[in-house]
Amino acid sequence: MAKKLVVTMVRSRASCRPEQRQTLRALGLNKIGQKVEHRDVPEIRGMIRVVDFLVTVEEIK
Repeated sequence: MAKKLVVTMVRSRASCRPEQRQTLRALGLNKIGQKVEHRDVPEIRGMIRVVDFLVTVEEIK
């Protein structure tokens, strides 16, 4: 069974570049405190790496 990731937005996207805002939107994050669940795949890990200063990540087995 694949691992899951819970991604939580912890900082505002107000001072971000447009590419980073689009990445947050693609992850499904719109508001501070919002949490979304994703599969642990390289594509999602790459997206998280782009906005790692705005989000926290927890692994779920």
